[in-house]
Parts: sequence; structure tokens; C-alpha cells
Amino acid sequence: MKIALAQINPTVGALSRNSQKILDVIKDYSSKSDLIIFPEMCLTGYPPQDLLLDSSFINKAEAILEKIMQGVGNTPVIIGTIRKENNQLFNTAAVLQRGEVVAYQDKTHLPTYDVFDEDRYFTSASSRDPISIDIDGQPVKVGVEICEDLWDAQYRTKVSKELREAGADIIINISASPFHVNRMEKRIDIINSKADELKCYFIYCNLVGAQDELVFDGQSCVISPKGKLVSLLPGFVESIQIVDLEHSMEVNSSICTEEEQIFNALSLGVKDYFQKTGHKKAVLGLSGGIDSALTAAIACNALGKENVLGIAMPSVYSSDHSIEDAKQLAENLGIDFQIIPIKKINEQMLTDLSPVLNGSSSGLAEENLQARIRGNILMAAANKMGALLLNTGNKTETALGYCTMYGDMAGALAVISDLNKTQVYTVSRWLNKYYEKSMIPENSINKLPSAELRPEQVDPFDYDIVSPLVDKIISSPQNVDDLKDEGYSEKLIEDIMRKVRISEYKRRQAAPGIRVSKKAFGVGRRYPIVNKFDT
Repeated sequence: MKIALAQINPTVGALSRNSQKILDVIKDYSSKSDLIIFPEMCLTGYPPQDLLLDSSFINKAEAILEKIMQGVGNTPVIIGTIRKENNQLFNTAAVLQRGEVVAYQDKTHLPTYDVFDEDRYFTSASSRDPISIDIDGQPVKVGVEICEDLWDAQYRTKVSKELREAGADIIINISASPFHVNRMEKRIDIINSKADELKCYFIYCNLVGAQDELVFDGQSCVISPKGKLVSLLPGFVESIQIVDLEHSMEVNSSICTEEEQIFNALSLGVKDYFQKTGHKKAVLGLSGGIDSALTAAIACNALGKENVLGIAMPSVYSSDHSIEDAKQLAENLGIDFQIIPIKKINEQMLTDLSPVLNGSSSGLAEENLQARIRGNILMAAANKMGALLLNTGNKTETALGYCTMYGDMAGALAVISDLNKTQVYTVSRWLNKYYEKSMIPENSINKLPSAELRPEQVDPFDYDIVSPLVDKIISSPQNVDDLKDEGYSEKLIEDIMRKVRISEYKRRQAAPGIRVSKKAFGVGRRYPIVNKFDT
């Protein structure tokens, strides 16, 4: 039995475009395979969110599925889509053959944690039965399940087991599983154990591409009845692969390093954000520091160097080496580069603002004015070019509020906002090693980080200590005693917790960021702005 895994990259709401992509695969692979499998909700894109509350969207999706049916011949096809019945909406797998719907299998487990909110829209499946399809005149019973149905440890209903016990010859999971670091290893472990337990082939077809904050990594796979990996599609790219179950052989997982996973995920996140919003060019500020350097490298990889403009905006506090580091980075990457000093603008604004700024010593307001001048310059350049401004802030700074609203927080997309400061360094070092040259200047990596908003300023944190502490507080909230047991001082814990709590209002106004960790700021983390809870 030859199965074609169609790991495609749809766009949310682009029903006609998505359907054409599906039809092209069906046309090209029907004669080469016995069954074609597409990912979860590949017709609508995932997640469509409140588009699902629009009846016209639902009606059009159902009408387009009818058109797809007409392109399906003897080779059966499984497509992830939506359906409505008796005023209830279902996340479903449509099994098509010979111009008809053989059966629908609705999703059983509707996740409501982290980035998922499926029970807001969908009704759970009322039944789960193997579906009989015709392969060369012979009936084959396939057990079809959808994404979360695989992750059944917390649920009473064990979908895979139930389908197998009901007579399914193979289990097929169509999925839209978002990426985070080391997610694939966990998937393979679970699928391996399922295949070994159920003694059947387990076929997993995952979505690829980015949607807003989420990245879908693909890495679809087939596991043998012995729990051995016999096929693994590449990560972060569209791919179609035919797997012959009767002649399959064990393959290596070949999962890349954590740094490479992150770089590939962020590159795909940027690429799809631009392509799917209809933009080509990016602008970003280059300070000579590590954050903007890594962001620029990711942008070049995603968009091409010809589509990236870096702007250095030195002030009276900017060091010569910062300007040189920014210039060197631009040369290394081959991007357009401009220097726009802000000294005169800043002096003029200080003069014009003297009625409200005089009367007290120079401090935070004056420092932040420089950041806001830079934000204005970058936004003006982006507007003029029809480009998008990339934000360069990292997760640790965002968590602690060490950023300026309407200044360095400006941007349409926060590329590295889910990387803590130490990860920024490790990914940058990996990048230089990968390209076997200093793509990112060594001085940007080795020098002490600084906002350079006042004389001899350096960042007020030991990132090697603070970054992992921040991650612990964000990813799995713990009380002070738990964190003290891990070696952190009570004073530091309370200070960091306070900073994270009081900075929520800033994050609500931040650009969307690309999720690469298990718990990112944004859609998967919902904390009140007004929050006086004392841990």
C-alpha cells in the first residue's frame, strides 16, 4: 500500500487558494499512490479563530469541498476541514473517493489549554468508527483521528486504541500541531509507543507553515507496527512523500539541534508572515548589539538580503564600536545599510519639551525619548518603503519591562521575542559555526549588552542567572519557596516576579511574536493587566 503524505502550507481563510493546492496534489499523486493524506483543517487553514463564527465562511468551505470531490477519482483522499450539522460545528476529516464523501470523522478531543481554544467553536465527535476505503478492489479499514486525539493521556477516551479494537488496519492522525523546541521528539515517542502497543502502522500527517504567532513544523512521519520510524518528512518546508508500507525500512530520525530548530522556525515565521500579509521588504534598527544582529540574520534568511534594510541611529551616547559593529553586520549579510544620527533631533526635542521636562534631574523620560525618536525614524522608513518594521526585543527584556513603549517596542512582528537572552547568544554562535564564518560580528557577541541611553550604561541584569529564572516563572508559575530551593535568592525572586507582573500592560501593546517555546507571551498566556496577587 502506497500512501502519499501531503505536508502542505495553507493560509487561513484563503479557501480557493488552499483548495487549488490540494487539487494540484491530488492530480499529481493519484496515479502514484493508493491513498493521499492531508493535514488537519488544511482547507481552511489553522487556526481560523472567529472566522468560524461567520456563517459565510463555513458555507464557502463546505461548497469548496464539493468542488474538490469532483477531482477525486479511484484514489481515496483524506482532507482536514470543517462541517456543520444541526447547528453544530465540527473539526473533521473528510474521506473522499470517486467524487463522493465516503465518511466524515470528527475530532474527539478538543484542546482548551495553551494556544488552543477549540471548544469555543467545535463540538466533540459522538462516535469513532473505522472507515472502509477501496484499494485496488480490496476493502481497507482506516482509523482516522485528528491531532489532540493522539495526545490522550489526560482523557478518558483513548481514540487510537478504540479505533484499532474496532477493526482498523492502520491508524491515521491528521494534525495541525504547533512547533516548540523538542516537540517533535515527544511526538515520535508517543507515536512509537502507540504503534508498538496497537501492532499496526501509525501514519501522522502534520501541517507546515506559520500563522500569526504559531509555526507548524511539518515533520510528518510513518511508524511501523514494531514502533520503528520508517518515514520522516523534513521540517519547516512543504513536502510530499510516498511511503510504501509493504517495502518500508527503518530510517534515522535526523532531528536537528535545538539552535537549528529555532532558527528554522523563526525564519519560516518571518517568511510566512510577510508572504501571507502581502509584504516583501523589512526594516529594522541595527544597534551593533546581539539582538538586532540575530534578527537581521533571520530576516535575510527568510526574505533575501535584497529585501532587508538596516538603520543605525547613533546618539551622543553611542560608542564608535557599536556603529562599526552594525556596519560590519550589514556588510556580512549583504543588506542595505544607513546611518541616521539622532543627536540633533534629540536636542531639538529636549528644547521643545523643556516646559514639561525641566524642574527635575535628567532620567528615564530623557533616556526613553531617544528610543522613541528611533522608533519614529524606523516607522517612517517602513511606511515610505511599504515595508514592515521588525522588532528586535528578546523574551527576557519583554518579561522584565526593560523596553520602551512606542520606542524599541515598535514593529509589526517581534522576531526573537520568545528567545531569552542566553538563547540569543547560543543561536548566534550556532549561526556563525553553521556558516563557518562570523556572520554575526564577534564583538556583538562578546561585548556587554547596553541600551546606550546614558554614559557608560550596561544592562542591569546577569542574564545567565535572570534569563532561566524568568523562563521558570513564565512557563510554570511557582511560588517563592520552590524557586529558593533551586538556589535563587528570595530578594531576586520577588524582584523578578514583580517586574514580570507590572509589565503586563506593555506586553499587551507589543508586536506579535513568533512562538518557539512551550510557553510564550501572547495567545497562550493570559494574565490580567491589573493584578495585585502576591505570591
